[in-house]
Amino acid sequence: MLRVKGRNIAENQHVKMGAYHTIDLELNRKFSLGKTYWDSITLERVDMACDPTQHADIAAVIMQEGVAHVCLVTPAMTLVRAKIETNIPRKRKGHCDQHTKGLNKFYDQIVQAVLRHVNFDVVKCVLIASPGFVKDQFYEYMFQTALKMDYKQLLDNKPKFVLVHSSSGFKHSLKEVLSDPTITAKLADTKAAGEVKSLDLFYTVLQNDPARAFYGLKHVQHANAAQAIETLLVSDELFRSQKVSERKEFVALVESVKENGGEVKIFSSLHVSGEQLGQLTGVAAILRFPMPEISDDEVSSDED
Repeated sequence: MLRVKGRNIAENQHVKMGAYHTIDLELNRKFSLGKTYWDSITLERVDMACDPTQHADIAAVIMQEGVAHVCLVTPAMTLVRAKIETNIPRKRKGHCDQHTKGLNKFYDQIVQAVLRHVNFDVVKCVLIASPGFVKDQFYEYMFQTALKMDYKQLLDNKPKFVLVHSSSGFKHSLKEVLSDPTITAKLADTKAAGEVKSLDLFYTVLQNDPARAFYGLKHVQHANAAQAIETLLVSDELFRSQKVSERKEFVALVESVKENGGEVKIFSSLHVSGEQLGQLTGVAAILRFPMPEISDDEVSSDED
């Protein structure tokens, strides 16, 4: 439930105009939200909220022999996209063929569910969790099958898979997996891997070719005016500024870089990489070509 309070701007039979009023917005209660200016960053967030699968950057396969759940995890909910249940014949002395066939059929169904439901353009980490060695056997089988069938979708995203222990193959086990501090740290690093790589590249360029790497809003805006930005690094904290004019400035910068064919990396201020970027004013850029005049402008303005 979300509780909203404020001053009434239209008189009605229940509340006088100008009087303070509180309203409770409960689940499934319809309401209209008005906003005078919708920027692209806000609209992106609304789209993601309307379609949780667009925002689910963690996928999970929770499994045990014969039972598996393929889930998508968002900050607000866990969505079960596929439930797989298969009877697997028990192992018998000298008759393991039926057990192996049943197990392979079970693994095949999970592989197909992962291919069908996991959008690797959005998902940054896939957890495979199980008791014992089931996860290891499935992981090995999945990538052997991917090689055989040429599933590039899986092969190209192999680094995103993380093997973890769970007490069972049911959905409730996901909570214990996600609450494990070591797994949380692993997830944060995996999800932010692209951002970390960009920040490392920025530091490398800054050291070896300083005329192609700049930070600070004025320098970055100067480079953007020349359509020179190849990669823009920006902290999500800047879009939460209390000053509306400041938020608009950064939104305009992001939109302009995208229009000019540049790549935009938005860093989470909760991750170490985001903290490091925050120490560099929260905004930085790697340029397509050197612009030494930006540094010269700084020197001349200091002298003035």
